[in-house]
Order: sequence, then C-alpha cells, then structure tokens
Amino acid sequence: MTDQVDPDVPRQRVVRVAGSRRARLTPVPGSDPAPDAGTDQPAPPRARPKGAKGPNDDQLIQDVPPHY
Repeated sequence: MTDQVDPDVPRQRVVRVAGSRRARLTPVPGSDPAPDAGTDQPAPPRARPKGAKGPNDDQLIQDVPPHY
C-alpha cells in the first residue's frame, strides 16, 4: 500500500462552520451535492387499530406529541 497523495487530484476539504460544533466536508469532485428528493407522494394514512374503541381513543388519535 502507498500513502502518497497525488497533488493534482482535487480532494475534499474540511470546512469550519461558524457557530456550529461540527465541521463539514466539501462535496466530492464530480458528485451531485443536492439531496436525493425521492418521490413527491405524501405518506399513506396511518392504519387505525382493530377492535373495540375505548372512551378516549378518538382524543388520543387526534393528539400530536409535543416533539412534533
């Protein structure tokens, strides 16, 4: 194995981000830095549990957890 680096080949660099604890890397030469968007379809609706309903099931299904 060789640890020699060709100086003519562009490389990624570490870039400091002001106000951040983490640094980031520049994009790899020849790559597309845009994220892969995937499909633009909305998520399917959540399935409701089967069985008898309890007295507060409707309220629990409508509630959104505080971290959302």
